Amino acid sequence: MPDLQPVDFDLTGKTVFVAGHKGMVGRALMKRLAREKCTLLTADRSQVDLTMQAETLAFLQEAKPEVVIVAAAKVGGIWANNEYPAEFLYENLAIETNLIRGAFAAGVQKLLFLGSSCIYPKHAPQPIEEGALLSGPLEATNEWYAIAKIAGIKLCQAFRRQYDCDFISAMPTNLYGPGDNFDLTSSHVLPALMRKVHEAKISGAVSFEIWGTGAPRREFLHCDDCADALVHLLKTYSAEEHINVGFGADISILELAQRLSKVLGYQGAITQDTSKPDGTARKLMSSARLQRLGWEPSISLDKGIRQTYQWFLENGVQKELV
Repeated sequence: MPDLQPVDFDLTGKTVFVAGHKGMVGRALMKRLAREKCTLLTADRSQVDLTMQAETLAFLQEAKPEVVIVAAAKVGGIWANNEYPAEFLYENLAIETNLIRGAFAAGVQKLLFLGSSCIYPKHAPQPIEEGALLSGPLEATNEWYAIAKIAGIKLCQAFRRQYDCDFISAMPTNLYGPGDNFDLTSSHVLPALMRKVHEAKISGAVSFEIWGTGAPRREFLHCDDCADALVHLLKTYSAEEHINVGFGADISILELAQRLSKVLGYQGAITQDTSKPDGTARKLMSSARLQRLGWEPSISLDKGIRQTYQWFLENGVQKELV
């Protein structure tokens, strides 16, 4: 494919604005970009409210970054998406449109927009290729977030077509790692299960429970691997179509619970609450295009779990949650 001819975009000497630098992916990006010969630019909400158009444009025009990474977003689990659909749609639309339009107006050389695997149809063929976008209905529980992310992809494409801007989009799979969210009301499956295993281990419980049968399969990518892939894309990718960023293999939820038990040293049983729904049977993205650009993950699931659990222990998260 012609869009897979690598480009050579040099980060040396450039100012890179990481929007969302306090989030899990943003922190991983900051750590990874520190290895490049570039200047890192960040701003918290006291400096600029990215949901406000005038503030965002003024900040970009004054700071003059050459590169912008849109890792800022309002995120949450199924419950939050269902409870606050207006906020999830509006705030994400506002953040991305202000940054993308502002980057164009400020003369930014390159922009990378981060989406989510939830942009794909609920029943997309597996593994999910980039061309599956808009080919079927979305998963209803997070469609508000998904629609906002799809709009961001299309806005980047529109600015490329109309103004020849070097704006690209990447779609990471399920991410985990240091800095993750371990609150059971809003966390994703891996950190939620890690917390359950930890609490069962500490309390001496004979078992812990997972929802459903545990048969659904999911793909997990460490946030440091994701950050490395994103920097690789900044340097080598320039095309209209968004590009998947995945691990390349999936695992069942029951197998994940067993793996977590083994790594964390818990020897109790796993019970299944089959009154709870299983959800989508499988969600695996095809990362073939990214692999053809010369990138593959380097952090195994076991190693990633160990790193994440170490962070969990060192940062006192377990004391706050118990």
